[in-house]
Amino acid sequence: MILICGPAWAVDLSVHYIRVETPTPPTLSNLDPIPDDLGLAGAQTALDDNNTTGKFLGQTYALDITELSPQDDVLGAARAALAETPFLILDAPSDVQLAIADLPEAQDALLFNVSAETPDLRSDACRGNMLHTAPSVSMRTDALAQFFVTRRWTDLAMIFGTYEDDRLFADAMRVSLQKFGISEPAEKEWAFDADMRRNAAQEVPLFTQDLGDYDALIVADEVDDFGRYIPFNTWQARPVAGTEGLTPKVWAPVVEQWGAAQLQSRFTEAHGRDMASKDYAAWAAVRTLGEAVTRTTAADAPTLRAFILSDAFELAGFKGRPLTYRGWNGQLRQPIPLVHSRALVASAPLEGFLHQRNELDTLGLDKPNSNCTAFED
Repeated sequence: MILICGPAWAVDLSVHYIRVETPTPPTLSNLDPIPDDLGLAGAQTALDDNNTTGKFLGQTYALDITELSPQDDVLGAARAALAETPFLILDAPSDVQLAIADLPEAQDALLFNVSAETPDLRSDACRGNMLHTAPSVSMRTDALAQFFVTRRWTDLAMIFGTYEDDRLFADAMRVSLQKFGISEPAEKEWAFDADMRRNAAQEVPLFTQDLGDYDALIVADEVDDFGRYIPFNTWQARPVAGTEGLTPKVWAPVVEQWGAAQLQSRFTEAHGRDMASKDYAAWAAVRTLGEAVTRTTAADAPTLRAFILSDAFELAGFKGRPLTYRGWNGQLRQPIPLVHSRALVASAPLEGFLHQRNELDTLGLDKPNSNCTAFED
């Protein structure tokens, strides 16, 4: 619900976060449990940031949360949320997000995708009422491909898992390598169901032996099933990258430059854990609304959407560059950190990768490659 009261610039703005539980497949290790408040904690941190600034301007922000299972009436819950506010944060599979975006009640709303990385949402299946603070998977794989080019690692191999997200990453990686002029990698599918905790040192060298020699090995294991057992067990002693080793992420604890350490410390103090990629995407969505309200003193979705997609909008995202939205598909432009568990190695786009409009558009679908028409005037 949006209420305008007091001075002309005073605004009370409510945001509704809808999270649809996504079942996760069983994996070999429980070393990386998924926090119960993943994503939600990022939105709450941004809400606190918005209210800290807003109290000097007569602006107040509120966050409502609905958590659902796939068996629940998701569309009914979305309609109920839209009856209260036109601003929704969607943490759900891509097909669910599209169904919500296509509701008649959502046509004048402003939705933020903070979880789905599928390229189609930024191309053929884009919706004009949906913005994306989660990057597409191709933005992450493009960042990795730029690193390979910079290091002259052009003879590559890839291992990919059997789950849908693994294949999505592997498909995007192939496109990225072709985009930046790198030949197709030697490939193998990881289809083992054995317990690698006991025999990785025996199985992985044999599995990787027939990949031959290569400059680096790409691992596509988005569900964290087998990738942790690949480094230091390969037949060839080579760097590992992808979902293991050198990893392209939206956000990571090792990102500390550009004021990021302040955001990290605020988050950790409030939630008792490190800020993850989905937390950052949710934070960016709620902060986008706060920044747009501050700059326009408006609180209606059409006005805020127009401003967010304009050249006047910038979000300070603690990534070294102002963050803006692509006017042709609603994707948030953002650098992609390349990290390992202990340090930030690089931040893409890397030096030398130029673009006629914005260097950040070297990551992911550029305008000529996107089939999105929902944002055309």
